[in-house]
Amino acid sequence: MGQSRRSGVVLVLTQVFVPDPAAVGQYMADASVRLSSRGLKVRVLTADRGYEDPSRKYAKREMINGVEIRRLPFSSTGKTRLWARLVGQLSFLVQCAVGGLFTRNVSAVLCTTSPPFGAAAALLIGRIRNVPVHYWLMDVNPDQAVVTGQLKSTSLLVKALNWLNRQTLERAATVLVLDRFMQERMVNKVPNPAARLEVIPPWPLDSHIRPFDIGGNDFRRRHGLVGKRVVMYSGNHSPVHPLDTLLAAAKKLEHVSDLVFVFVGGGRAKSAVDAAIAAGSQNLRSLPYQPLEKIGVSLSAADVHVVSLGDNMVGIVHPSKVYNAMLVSRPLLYFGPQSSHVTDLLDRGKIGWRVDHGDVKGAMEALTEIALADAEMLTAMGEQARAIVLQELSPDDISEKLCDLVLGGRPNPQSLGLREVDVEVVDENSLAQPSDQEHQETWNHRV
Repeated sequence: MGQSRRSGVVLVLTQVFVPDPAAVGQYMADASVRLSSRGLKVRVLTADRGYEDPSRKYAKREMINGVEIRRLPFSSTGKTRLWARLVGQLSFLVQCAVGGLFTRNVSAVLCTTSPPFGAAAALLIGRIRNVPVHYWLMDVNPDQAVVTGQLKSTSLLVKALNWLNRQTLERAATVLVLDRFMQERMVNKVPNPAARLEVIPPWPLDSHIRPFDIGGNDFRRRHGLVGKRVVMYSGNHSPVHPLDTLLAAAKKLEHVSDLVFVFVGGGRAKSAVDAAIAAGSQNLRSLPYQPLEKIGVSLSAADVHVVSLGDNMVGIVHPSKVYNAMLVSRPLLYFGPQSSHVTDLLDRGKIGWRVDHGDVKGAMEALTEIALADAEMLTAMGEQARAIVLQELSPDDISEKLCDLVLGGRPNPQSLGLREVDVEVVDENSLAQPSDQEHQETWNHRV
């Protein structure tokens, strides 16, 4: 028989973890601390180097707020070369398997899609130790790699990942997905999965952010945006979040002098924005990722936030940047298909606009409406967006549900007097990469 989940160790396997700013690591950190706050022993196995920048090295071992963190060497080699990434991931998985098999009193395993083969080590540990495995699906691979052209559908790696997905759906205790479309995609892989499929949407990160008054926003003053109607895209500029239609519409609206498009962040697709600026576009601004102490001001400098999801990415990725935009009380301009989780949010109330990819005319009409809209109307839309986040996407409620699932459905035992932990986590799409010392100080401050 497996160990009691109250007395044993919950083993968390994730290649990224705070203080690394990758969003997956932030969610795993929040979940780990909340599990610890319920009186559980939690041990995290993670990489000892940065996910994006492997030159950043973190402490080998830490015990923070009840969470024991063990960082493994040779587990992260950056994202520039596919073969190097695979070597680092394989090294991480082997070390996780060994560490899990020799950890005493393991009662449950929680793993995620970082790395994509992470479930393999978790399932091995679960089978040998006879403990439940909980798989948190942050994105769906190999589907994403195939759709974006990184891998061919006939490749051995794709076949291996598909096989692992089927094994996970048949052998895990629970598979946690981010939205109903991701749930449907997984059911299509295994029509009658043995695992319990549960929708756990990603709760808003940076819950400490509060709306700032646009008129007195220092970010606007520093970047010459005072008196402008600002449409902002903030985060990772990726091919899975296309911005072509927005850029084409912005080009045709250059004559609207008080309408400005601000692109904050980085990523492969950021080059298209920079190319347009280099070609002479006057209504575009390109800015780098913003540091933590400025994120609230940065996000609140927008009148409207852009969210984009590729037509073929529904159920594969989940752009969580939408929640921070809503959290700072800003309306949304969504580029993506009619049927998606972002559209589900838009259907909750009048909080934004939706435009199909390729519909430049429709984008121009929406942007013209935004440019001419009364500030009061945009404020009302933003306030409604914030209310939806606070009422329906409470970080406490959602993360507590996750903890219940790991515990086998038991409610939070407040009668035991266990402490509550307020953990602030940071979305990688909104942050610059601070120094290692700043990383450590920020993590210590949060927990």
